[in-house]
Amino acid sequence: MAYPAPLEALVEAFQVLPGIGRRTAERLALHILRDSKARALSRAIDVAVRDTKRCSLCQNVCEIEPCAICADSKRDVSRLLVVEEPAHVESVERAGVWQGRYHVLLGSFNPAEGTEARHLAVGGLIDRLRSKTEVEEVVLGMDPDKEGEATLLLVLEAIESAGITVRVSRLSRGLPAGSGIEYLHRGVLEDAIEDRRPVRRRQDGPSFY
Repeated sequence: MAYPAPLEALVEAFQVLPGIGRRTAERLALHILRDSKARALSRAIDVAVRDTKRCSLCQNVCEIEPCAICADSKRDVSRLLVVEEPAHVESVERAGVWQGRYHVLLGSFNPAEGTEARHLAVGGLIDRLRSKTEVEEVVLGMDPDKEGEATLLLVLEAIESAGITVRVSRLSRGLPAGSGIEYLHRGVLEDAIEDRRPVRRRQDGPSFY
């Protein structure tokens, strides 16, 4: 027996989300019907869509435009970290390791999954670099995977094609602490081997540096 039309519509709505197939969508929809607390999801979605916007400067999500980071006069305006997603800004901010500003591309370059150059905020970055002469360095902070590498090259080519004179760097890549070599992406291993450093035994103990 087919699902009632309202339930089928809910299942199809869940399938629009990335990584959600038919079976998972059905489980989510049925869970919402069983658990009254889960119905708060619809209200949360309405509020998020209504009250969340994109910062006109960096394209990050915010409630007030411009976002709090772009509006912070204490930020280093000479350095711009380009990332793929708002979640990456959240991670870097939580770590407290960056005092410059950001530019969010809103995705990674992946034509196989429908994300093309026109879907990314690369044009906004170029316009920003042209108008903001105080930017001295652009740091490309893409994920260390195939899509991230393609996105990095896309942004680099756009900057070079625009004839913008600015220092461009990328985040250092190597072996992440706490991870096994067998789980690492090929590009991460290549960088780790190419950027290998000599080690010496410390004079005060058995550890190395």
